[in-house]
Formats: sequence, structure tokens, C-alpha cells
Amino acid sequence: MHASRLYLLLFSLYWAQGLPVGFMTHALPVILRAQGVSLAQIGGFGLLMLPWSIKILWAPWVDRFGSSRIGHYRSWIIPMQVCSICGLVVLAYFPIEALNQPQFLLLFFVLMLWINFSGATQDIATDALAVNLLKTDQQHWGNTFQVIGSRLGFIVGGGVLLWAVDALGWQNTFLCLATLVALNTLPIVLQPARQDRQGVQGSAAKLFSIRHYLQHFLQSKTTRAWLTVLLSFKVADGLAGPLLKPLMVDIGLSFTQIGLYITVLGAVAALLGAFIAGYLLQSFSRAGVLLFFSIVKILTLIGFAGLGWAYESGMSVSFTLIYALNALEDLCSAMLLVVMLTLVMHYSRSALAGTDFTFQVALMATVSGGFYLISGVIADQIGYAWMLSLVVVMAILSVFPIYFWSKTLGQSQASL
Repeated sequence: MHASRLYLLLFSLYWAQGLPVGFMTHALPVILRAQGVSLAQIGGFGLLMLPWSIKILWAPWVDRFGSSRIGHYRSWIIPMQVCSICGLVVLAYFPIEALNQPQFLLLFFVLMLWINFSGATQDIATDALAVNLLKTDQQHWGNTFQVIGSRLGFIVGGGVLLWAVDALGWQNTFLCLATLVALNTLPIVLQPARQDRQGVQGSAAKLFSIRHYLQHFLQSKTTRAWLTVLLSFKVADGLAGPLLKPLMVDIGLSFTQIGLYITVLGAVAALLGAFIAGYLLQSFSRAGVLLFFSIVKILTLIGFAGLGWAYESGMSVSFTLIYALNALEDLCSAMLLVVMLTLVMHYSRSALAGTDFTFQVALMATVSGGFYLISGVIADQIGYAWMLSLVVVMAILSVFPIYFWSKTLGQSQASL
């Protein structure tokens, strides 16, 4: 497949993923906080993202079972896209005004879980497709378009949606979301069926065994050090997750301001960051770039901690400063994500592409999700200022595993 067509294919699939995820991670916390929901309860809604954390449990089945006639991973991606579209259509006709009734609240929660399950399963197959089709010198650009696609989904699903619900109404907004996901499914539907995975041989063809599987990531000093990076990389993001958007609501930003100047502007900055990372990875080592971007992101988190102290001290803060700080943090996060996903792809074996990639991403998501759940509870007790200061400390500590991992790389891996 020509490189440009492959990048377009990956871009469309990750954009389709980003639309509903953008709503749940960016728009939903804003809506909940505006309704007076506590930080602890907002953190509890992180359970909606559970399928993304535990998808490793069914990733081996995605690697093992599939249609060679349709295309192994293509035979998973298309049905999961259809499931997501159906979920969004049902959500469009959901009586949103009845969420104060327990039975409707439960039904809403189950429906959102279903959409996330479909997206998480599609992600397993799409990641595996990327690992198998991207050549080594294409990986950084493949991951650049992955981040661009998902961030564009966040722009629409998280930022534009806040404006659209007011302007178009709940039903029309989610029917538009379903249509966008359908349009982004067309490239994989129109893609001719082809062999999209390498054959699985020997022990790789066996059903998933945790103990046997983990030996791959424990076999050398470098891979063990890489595991510590995976375990620590998302700690700060998890702690900050349920705090930043509610803080902006409490400061006084409106839905439109958060939707356009925080989510949309931030996502545009993230697109720029993804391109910057793609170009830098052509000239510098992945390990060096990862370390540098991690340090730069700490500076943005210090800015948010300062914002927390200013809010609790009753100081007025320029909204323009908040917009700029948020955009800078999103830019740094996107650059980090491109580098990190490129490295995750490097440590994924072709024969177990879906499982290896998913294991690493799910490990980061599980750590992030766990800290997300407890962050709001702690912040309710100690406040934004101290909690965001703790986030800065954890971000500083997370740099050390990256440094120690980079020191384990041998001469043959110097370009990493």
C-alpha cells in the first residue's frame, strides 16, 4: 500500500475513535461540573473508560481469530465501527432530560460503556494493522497521523460538541457524530482485502498466557526498564485528568469558552505538536526526544499548579493566559504521545501486534485510570492548589524511569 494511502487510512480510523472518546473525556466533565457534580463523582465517571484499560483481556482473540478473505484485522475493524455508529444513533434518541431517574442513568452508563467497548476493540485491530503495515522508517509518521486523527476527534467530539448541543440540540448533535464516524469508516470499507498480518508461528499461536507473555517484557534489562516507563508515564496525566476542566468551570469560563478556546484551541495546538514531533524524530533519537518533551511538560504543569493557587487565593487570572497555558500543555502532550506510540510500536512483535501494542497502551491506561479515580477524592479534601502541586512532583519523578531506560540502550539501539 502506498504510504499516503496508509496514512489516510490510519488517520480516518483514529479520527473515528476520537469522536466519542472526545465527548466522554472533554465535554462530559464540563457538563457534569456545571451541574454541580463533585470532583469525586466526576472522577468516578472515569469507569466509562474501563474498556480501554482492560482491552488486553481480549486482544489475543483479535490477533488469533479473523477472516483472511476479508482481511484479518479489517474483519474486526468494520463490525466495531458499525457498533459504534449504532450506539451513537441510539444515544441521539436517548431522553437526556430523564437522567435524574436511576433506570435511565444506568441505561445511559451501559450505552456509553458499549460505545467504549466497540472503540477499544477497534483500536486493538487498528493498532495491530499499523504495526504490520508500517515500515520502520514510516512508524513516526504513522503515529503522527494517529495522534492528528484522534486529536481532531477530540476537537469535534469534545469542543465543537459543547457548542453544538446548545445550537443544534442533543439529537441532531449525536446524529452528526454518527455520520462522521460512518464517513471515517469508508476508507477501510473501500480498501481492497489483503493479507494485513504476518503469520503466527510456534508459541505465538497459543492462547494468551499472562506468565508466558510477560517473559517477552522481562527478558532483558532494557525491556524491564521499558516496563517501568510504561508504569510511570501516565501517572501525572491520571492525577490531573479530573481537575483541569472543573477548575476552569470554577474560575468562571463558560461552555463556549471551554469548548472553543480550551478544547478546540488545545487540540489545534496538539495537531501542531504532532507534526513537530514527526519532524524531530527524523533527526533526533526517540529516547532523547521523549526525555526532553517530558521535562518541557513539567513546566506547563507548574503553570497549572500556579493557576490552582491563584484561584484558591482569590486572585483574578487572565482568561487569555489560561488559554495559552492549556494550548502549550496540549502541544507538549501530543509531542510526547507521538514519541511514546512510536516506541510502543517498536516493542511490539509483528506476530502478536495487537496484543503487544494493546498490552503496553492498556498498561498506561490502567495506571492513568486508577489515579484518575482517586484524584477527585483527594482534591475534594485538599483543594486544587495542593493537588496540582502533587501532580508536578509526580511528573518530575516520572522522568527518572525514562532516563534510566535510555541508559540501558546498547549501541545497536542508539537510534531509539
